[in-house]
Amino acid sequence: MRSIIVVGGGFAGLASALGAARKLDGLGVSSNEVSITLINSDTWHRIRVRNYEPDITNARVSLSEILSPVGIKLTVGMVREINVKSHTVTIQTETETKKLSYDRLILALGSVLNRPQIPGLMENTFSIDTWDEAATFSKHLCGLKNISKTTGNSTVLIVGAGLTGIELACEMPERLKALGIENSRVILTDRNAHVGSVMGKEAQSVILEALTFLGIERLNNIIISSVDAKGIVLSNGTRIDAKTVVCTTSLHANPLVLSLPVAHDNLGRVFVNEKMEVYGCEDVFAAGDIAAAPLGDGHYTVMSCQHARPMGRFAGHNAVSNLLGHEMLTMKIENYVTCLDLGPWGALRTKGWDRQVTASGPDVKAIKRDINCNRIYPPQTGNRHEILEFGSPVIQPPPR
Repeated sequence: MRSIIVVGGGFAGLASALGAARKLDGLGVSSNEVSITLINSDTWHRIRVRNYEPDITNARVSLSEILSPVGIKLTVGMVREINVKSHTVTIQTETETKKLSYDRLILALGSVLNRPQIPGLMENTFSIDTWDEAATFSKHLCGLKNISKTTGNSTVLIVGAGLTGIELACEMPERLKALGIENSRVILTDRNAHVGSVMGKEAQSVILEALTFLGIERLNNIIISSVDAKGIVLSNGTRIDAKTVVCTTSLHANPLVLSLPVAHDNLGRVFVNEKMEVYGCEDVFAAGDIAAAPLGDGHYTVMSCQHARPMGRFAGHNAVSNLLGHEMLTMKIENYVTCLDLGPWGALRTKGWDRQVTASGPDVKAIKRDINCNRIYPPQTGNRHEILEFGSPVIQPPPR
């Protein structure tokens, strides 16, 4: 039996596994001839982009419910080593350490929060980077109503005014009000000169309008020198009291991929071609946040489910094609859009790498909700055909 191993059960990993299963099914190749194994740290496919929302109860899906109907094996464990020379992956399960051999490997390990090296930040901040961290943060918020209303106890300070920080900040006033926490302050901070620095001036003006409407304070061009249990201290000595400090800074590719003997970009990602093959690693494909795939005109894929999902589908399809001697497909993504949730104010939609604003306000919110709650979810019907089609190597057009 030949083996395809997929490492990671996020957007790219799940799409890779389903893309591979769909191709095998189309060729009439059974799982007794070519096996697909997905390795993940737990049993969940997590809808990470929803972690800023107040209720993330349904922001994760059982991997087994998706994988079992299409014959994909699930192995739960932590990957300790990837050896591209011996074609093995070493994992640690609850009971043992074992090596799995592969004929083709698809890496979809995702990204991790790149926390700044600030004294006290690791120990005294919350995060919504993972589902578990977001759940812990929600539990903390629920406990705020039971503490005394002294200075800073009803203040939420967010470190990092990128897209995640903005979306979380816009949810906070209504979220705190719903918990019975009155007279709250929400402060959005960043070392850059502008909120949403990657979005461009036109989009930034819309974001500022929403933040102002929601009463969110902004601190730009600041440097945080330390964080403690009661707040932060800036480099100029100014102290800001805040019982709740949340870190929403930049992302970095899972550090495990740094062990691969290939070039990496400034985010730690490996370079892949249009077929998702890793340059310099035979029989290895990569997709999602750990991979930088060319999109033309000097642009590369970004860390988003918008790119992770098609990258995974093509990686899975091509891993099977490569293994069985069939022609591989080239991924070509022509559209780049963003849809940013701005809380009760609405949402913002842009197109192109220059982030031209195409729509904003309450009407765009419905598009954002459809993306978050429907469009990016795998079928949960148990229907084999529907699940396999979710792995089809096509570029889904942007929502209208």
